[in-house]
Amino acid sequence: MKKSITKESKTLVALAVFGVAMGLLEAAVVVYLRQLYYPEGLTLPLKPASSTILLIESSRELATLVMLITAAIAVGENALQSFAYFLYMFGFWDIFYYVFLKVFLDWPASILTWDVLFFVPVPWVSPVLAPIICSLTMIVFGCIAVLLQQKGAHIKIKGVDWALFISGAAVIFYSFIKDYVTFLLSEGLPINIWALARNPNFQQLISQYVPTHYSWYLFFVGELLMVIGMFHVFRCSQPKS
Repeated sequence: MKKSITKESKTLVALAVFGVAMGLLEAAVVVYLRQLYYPEGLTLPLKPASSTILLIESSRELATLVMLITAAIAVGENALQSFAYFLYMFGFWDIFYYVFLKVFLDWPASILTWDVLFFVPVPWVSPVLAPIICSLTMIVFGCIAVLLQQKGAHIKIKGVDWALFISGAAVIFYSFIKDYVTFLLSEGLPINIWALARNPNFQQLISQYVPTHYSWYLFFVGELLMVIGMFHVFRCSQPKS
């Protein structure tokens, strides 16, 4: 007798496909931008862009997140499941964004190539490997959380778990923005993209910024905090017998 595929399993497959498609869409947009601004190939420092382009790019990034969030809310049966689906889709989106960029542009050259990850609220920069590790962590958490709920487990994220997740995410976020924020402060510039886009000095200064060092120590401290939180949540959420 064949086992029927559960609703949750079908949803995970469908959302994985959705995330991959989002990655393709995102990569296609970046291909167009790079043809306009970096026809010789992307290298840091960034080239100056108009304030309008910077604001539109930031809005596009926010819109992408809204699309993932609303899709997760639409299919999730409770808040935790929606959160798990969001992380799951985000992970596939981010990983396949780089996969399709490699297919289209043969970029990045390696997993240690530097990339600008986001522009909101300030530019995030890191080697490509860092967001890929984060995305794999998100996929694992989202998938396990959904499958445990499917088996009847009562998953409760306690205060200590939230503390681990939030502190881990904060440390990772800081590792992404640390060098850029230090650069902006040293030049007396505001620390948000909305104000930067209208600052007359920003366009000139951004063309001088080249990242040289990424704090892997900070990143892995943040990852460790997140993984400890995940392990604690799942250890305390065994399926009902």
